Amino acid sequence: MYTKRIIPCLDINKGRVVKGINFLDLVDAGDPVETAKAYNATGADELVFLDITASYEKRDIMLSTVEKVASEVFIPFTVGGGIRTIDDFTALLRAGADKVSVNTAAILNPSLITKASEMFGAQCVVAAIDAKKEKDGSYMVYINGGRDKTSWHAADWARKCEKLGAGEILLTSMDTDGTKKGFELTLTKMVSESVNIPVIASGGAGRIEDFYDVLTKGHADAALAASLFHFHELDITELKKALRDKGISVRIH
Repeated sequence: MYTKRIIPCLDINKGRVVKGINFLDLVDAGDPVETAKAYNATGADELVFLDITASYEKRDIMLSTVEKVASEVFIPFTVGGGIRTIDDFTALLRAGADKVSVNTAAILNPSLITKASEMFGAQCVVAAIDAKKEKDGSYMVYINGGRDKTSWHAADWARKCEKLGAGEILLTSMDTDGTKKGFELTLTKMVSESVNIPVIASGGAGRIEDFYDVLTKGHADAALAASLFHFHELDITELKKALRDKGISVRIH
């Protein structure tokens, strides 16, 4: 049985950790370096750092903040937001990131995934997919921080990303993001069953049962959450012990 991962996410805006609902109404959730240190010490399997307005604002990610966080964490560290070129990949990996997440740039320039995979290895390339359910029941991919709809269906784009060379999918449901009403199981299961690479489910974590459901019914390889952990509503170690008691294979420090 594969070990499932629990991953806190630091959504960064103007150098601070923030959290919103459905990608809107951002509230401050602390200093990224101190928050990362706390997660490193409390049993997180990995850490994701997303500069959520970099692509929309067409600016580079804050390398100095990435370097500071990387110096304090000793677990796999994924960074995304505003990645446009192979040089951006190089800079982030040099700054201490273990993996780089691409979303908008991958849609606009799919060869970026292939080039990065060839240069750094598929394990370094995470394809981030922000998806939203449409009135006809389909799940479409959005870019630029959820502002712009593309013509890609989520499962089709996930398959394409795998073919291009991505080593992992970070799948966020825009509909459940920040709601704490549970992960979008239909979307997660559909994408997870469409690819042979790991899928990290994101958006909607509110209770221990939500993690259990997305890791079993949703077939996700990992579950990501932000505000639930940031505001100490759920302890990662307690979550993992509860999942282990339910038969889920997790790593407990």
